[in-house]
Amino acid sequence: MHVPPIPSLTAADPELATLIESEATRQHDKLRMIASENYVSAAVLEASGTVLTNKYSEGYPGRRYYEGQQFIDPIETLAVTRARELFGVDHANVQPYSGSPANLAVYLAFLSPGDTVLGMALPMGGHLTHGWSVSATGKWFNPVRYGVSAETGRIDLDEVRDLARREHPKLIFCGGTAVPRTIDFAGFAEIAREVGAVLVADIAHIAGLVAGGAHPSPVGHADVITTTTHKTLRGPRGAMIMTTAEHASAVDKAVFPGLQGGPHNHTTAGIAVALREAGTEDFRRYAHQVVANAKALAAALVERGFTLSSGGTDNHLILADLTSKGIAGKPAAQALDRAGIELNYNTVPYDPRKPFDPSGIRLGTAALATRGLTEEQMPQVAAWMDEAVTAAVKDDEATLDRVAGEVRDLLVCYPMPGYTAD
Repeated sequence: MHVPPIPSLTAADPELATLIESEATRQHDKLRMIASENYVSAAVLEASGTVLTNKYSEGYPGRRYYEGQQFIDPIETLAVTRARELFGVDHANVQPYSGSPANLAVYLAFLSPGDTVLGMALPMGGHLTHGWSVSATGKWFNPVRYGVSAETGRIDLDEVRDLARREHPKLIFCGGTAVPRTIDFAGFAEIAREVGAVLVADIAHIAGLVAGGAHPSPVGHADVITTTTHKTLRGPRGAMIMTTAEHASAVDKAVFPGLQGGPHNHTTAGIAVALREAGTEDFRRYAHQVVANAKALAAALVERGFTLSSGGTDNHLILADLTSKGIAGKPAAQALDRAGIELNYNTVPYDPRKPFDPSGIRLGTAALATRGLTEEQMPQVAAWMDEAVTAAVKDDEATLDRVAGEVRDLLVCYPMPGYTAD
């Protein structure tokens, strides 16, 4: 049963309520290892589902365009204060609707159309909004892209420096969507200073690890930090932009009125709750457990013959090339889902296959750690993954069904925020 309960919705729209209840059960019964997903707490769920969704609040605290902000202003101020204190930054904007609009606001704050931006190429682990061709950021600006070494699978800062010196970007992005290794923020900052560029650290995937002390922080190195508020941070689906005092006004003006209208106040409240939770010792233990689980799972997968990009992981994320397993990423991901293991197919560096049918899979351990799984369970997770991939090659649905049942049996012992058995 969904927690908090949804009796009013069940009465008003039983069809939709049934779908929501089914999704809650699905989330409970599967090993959820999509690297960008997690479970939020019941408190975040409650905050995100309140009457705050009724209120329009264009502008910023103390400078709104609508009346009736007596309680909205303190809520947003609370979220901003908690973000500043948690990450140790001068300024935070908690209004972006999601990570992509947050990054677009950075472009609007610092660039004009046609200016050069240096970012990680999407097939190498970067994000669409770091200047990839199908994104507005690749169409409206001049994108220059760096990748990873073919030998090590890691970013080569010498390559980044050479590109920056040659192309003179006004903006440099570090971070990405499939980067399994520690990001050298200090190294990127040195390059940005040398060429006079603004350094943006996109920590959407690792924000919770940074907050929990399980990954180095970009604060003090990056001029601007963007992040989503879900993923490892365990908040609602929103985003933040954090900056030095020097860039606060430009970023705020880019978010509103540059790109957005009124913020989603119910999401702001959920972000405030998540940030409070992220400042606790329990969250620090969770963040370190995420990394410990990922390292243990990566080692177990290597033992079973999986080829991992860069050979392993330093954070929550694992990127595996399934070529040696005799199957592409998409059919493997679909089979794994039927086996109760949720992840996504993904391009790997220098992938010879097309993006919609790539060679790899991407997975993460954030949600597993939230459920309470530890290193002890990771060899079994790797064994199930190996069985499921092998079964997919052989079209062996019986094995997939058996593994799914074993996954459900395991997860009964690990409570899920937002769900309880009837």
